[in-house]
Amino acid sequence: MKNNYKIPSRTTIGHVHLKVSDLQRAMDFYCGLLGFELQQKYGEDAAFISAGGYHHHIGLNVWFSKNASAAPKNVPGLFHTAILYPTRKDLAEIYVRIKQAGYPFTGLADHGVSEALYLDDPDGNGVELYWDRPVDNWPKSRDGNLEMYTRALNLDSLLKEAET
Repeated sequence: MKNNYKIPSRTTIGHVHLKVSDLQRAMDFYCGLLGFELQQKYGEDAAFISAGGYHHHIGLNVWFSKNASAAPKNVPGLFHTAILYPTRKDLAEIYVRIKQAGYPFTGLADHGVSEALYLDDPDGNGVELYWDRPVDNWPKSRDGNLEMYTRALNLDSLLKEAET
């Protein structure tokens, strides 16, 4: 069967809903460290948080996972939630905030199209914090195709953004 359907180009991913083992600990990470705002708490078992007052970008719940251990890394499931920052300066500022809090990063990368910080939330869910370079600056091959890569993040250059 030939399928010519393409998802509409302006489609976005609206939110992610995560199973967590301890709601308060998850809120301390996402709200306390990363700065998301609580929009609604649903009893003692769920919370809906966002950036900028949206109804929710992230849902957190303990409905099936209260006090449970983190899922093993080598099983199917969510690899990471990617949180897009509006500017490089914003990414630099969250890097400094996380570093000052002593929270561990799992990686730092330059992907050509974006620069990214990686960490795990308290339940072992992967989190990518990134900003996109302008489309005109994305790396292209000689034939004009997108050519993403993974290279070391120039941390010195990123940190200069936080100083301005």
